[in-house]
Amino acid sequence: MAGGGGFTPTDWIWRNGKMVRWEDATLHVLSHVVHYGSSIFEGIRCYDTPDGPAIFRLHEHMRRFFDSARIYRMDLEQSSEELEAACDQVVAANALDECYLRPIALRGYGSPGVNPLNSPIEVFVLCWGWGAYLGDKGMTHGVDACISSWNRMEPNTFPSFAKAGGNYLSAGLMKMEAIKNGYDEAIALGPSGMISEGSGQNICMIRDGVLLTPQLDGTFLPGITRDAVIRLARAAGIEVREQPLAREMVYIADELFFTGTAAEITPIKSVDRITVGDGKVGPITKMIQDKLLGIARGKYDDEFGWRHAVKTKGATNTAQRVKRNDYTATTTAG
Repeated sequence: MAGGGGFTPTDWIWRNGKMVRWEDATLHVLSHVVHYGSSIFEGIRCYDTPDGPAIFRLHEHMRRFFDSARIYRMDLEQSSEELEAACDQVVAANALDECYLRPIALRGYGSPGVNPLNSPIEVFVLCWGWGAYLGDKGMTHGVDACISSWNRMEPNTFPSFAKAGGNYLSAGLMKMEAIKNGYDEAIALGPSGMISEGSGQNICMIRDGVLLTPQLDGTFLPGITRDAVIRLARAAGIEVREQPLAREMVYIADELFFTGTAAEITPIKSVDRITVGDGKVGPITKMIQDKLLGIARGKYDDEFGWRHAVKTKGATNTAQRVKRNDYTATTTAG
């Protein structure tokens, strides 16, 4: 059975401490999240390594998940350790060596009004196989982007440091506009007219050997992959500057690329049909892409402590218990 987005569903989803079948992880249409976008979530990659599946920067993702919950006044019953164990469990239960994980907390069925406080909070962890977000060709040859007509939000309107479902409504508008106009992806400006981010990715550029990226200004999510790129660049002796970037900087960059858990390191070959550099993937972009994915997949030593080896024993036993008990057994930590 293929999913509506072209992906293949897996078998098991962790829901509020229990493992349930994919098709049983449903919500009532009056759930608060359906009407008001009241959810927070994370996107996390698990990579196949010589030592088995490893989740990339799991602890950092889970900290941001709980930061988002705090910002949106969601009191989660689970601890960070319990949800990290749930990530292990769904990877192992679905027998995946490489996948994309999505922990999500949402306001469920309780009240039809805007006030979310009377709606219960449900927590899920699911995973599925997901290749290159902008395609294998995009990873190797780059993508065509455009400056979106939709701006990112003004600080103190929506909290950009929270990875919240409702924040992505504008991202959807940007993405659809880009695709309809013949591009692969969009680049958004902030309310000041300066470069902010992609529809769902951060952005970096190389100019005269210096890595430039927008400073944290309240208009975009501080990316965990963005942070990894900054660390890798500095470790390689590359100067990094976080600063305001005018729109025209993307036209005169020597190299340009998106960063993100889904996008990983995706080169940008043109913006508004203006070729970036010589139109080929630049050497610094290639180096950072190779180093980041090499660490994630076990090609290089994990000098930063970013790989989390999936604990499979408890998760496998849990999946077996769930099957024997008609999908109702409570999971245990791996």
